[in-house]
Amino acid sequence: MTTTTDRGLAGHSPRLSQGLPVTTPNRKKFNWSFAVRTLLLLLAAALTLGPVLWTLSTSLRSPSESFKLPPSFIPWNPDFTSYGEVFKQLNIFLLVLNSALVTGIIAVGQMVSSALAGYAFAHLKFRGRGALFSIVLATMMVPVQVTIVPVFMLIRGMGLSDTLLALILPAIPTAFGTFLMRQYFMGLPAELAEAASIDGASPWRTFRSVYAPLAMPGMAIVGILAFNFHWNEFFRPLILTISEQNFTLPLGLVSLQGNLGTGSISVVLAGVVLSMIPALVVFIFGQRALQDGLTAGTGK
Repeated sequence: MTTTTDRGLAGHSPRLSQGLPVTTPNRKKFNWSFAVRTLLLLLAAALTLGPVLWTLSTSLRSPSESFKLPPSFIPWNPDFTSYGEVFKQLNIFLLVLNSALVTGIIAVGQMVSSALAGYAFAHLKFRGRGALFSIVLATMMVPVQVTIVPVFMLIRGMGLSDTLLALILPAIPTAFGTFLMRQYFMGLPAELAEAASIDGASPWRTFRSVYAPLAMPGMAIVGILAFNFHWNEFFRPLILTISEQNFTLPLGLVSLQGNLGTGSISVVLAGVVLSMIPALVVFIFGQRALQDGLTAGTGK
C-alpha cells in the first residue's frame, strides 16, 4: 500500500517515481593535507617576514621607545626622525653610488662571463673539458674567508688596493653562474648549432646570434642573484677598502652604531630599511624574468 506521503514524495522525486533508492549528498570531507600545508606556509612566511617587519616597526619608533618593555610590534605614533638622522650622519648618496657601481658592474660582468663559460662547457668540445668543469665546481666549496688573503695580495700587487675595482674584478668570475648557464645551454637544442655551422657561422657567431638571445632568461637569473648578493655584501668591502669614500652601503651603515655600539637602534634600523629599498625594487621589476628563467624548459 502506498501512503499519501509516499505519493507526494514520488511526485517530487524522479528517483522515487522510477522505484530507485534515494541517495543523500555526501558531506565534503575536511582536507587535512591542505590545512597542514597552509599552516606550514604561514609559519614559514611569519619566520621570513617577521624580522623585516620588526625592523620597519622599530625604525618608526623614537629611540626611547625602542627599548620599551613589553615591546609594541605596531608603532601607533610613527616617528620618522630616525630617517633624517641617517642622512645627517652619513653621506648616503655616496654610499648608494658606490654600491650601485660595484653591484651593477658585477652583475653585468657575471652575466657575460657565466654565459660565455657555460656555452663553452655545454657546446664546445675540447680536451679536459670535464676535468676543468669539475675544478670550477669545486671552487664553490671553498668559502670566501679562505681565499680573501690571496685575493688581497693579488689586488695589492696590481696596485688596486682601496679602490672599487678591488671589489669588482675578483667577483666577476662565478662558479655558480657558470654551472647554471651550462645547464641552461644544455637544455637548448643542439641542432641550432649544427644548422648555424652549415651556414658557415663560427662558434662565436653561433653564440652571439643564436644561443645568447635564447639564454636571456638564464642570464637574468644570474644578474638578479648577483645584484642581491653583492648589494648586501659586507665581508669583502671590510677587508679590501679602507677609505670612507670607497665604502659601500652595508659598510657605511656600521658607523651608525656609534662607538662601542652606543648609537640609537632606531637610527641603525632606519638605515637598514633604506638599504633594502634598491634590492627590493630590482627584485620586483626582475621577478617576471626570474620566474621565466626558473621555469624555462619545464614545458613544451
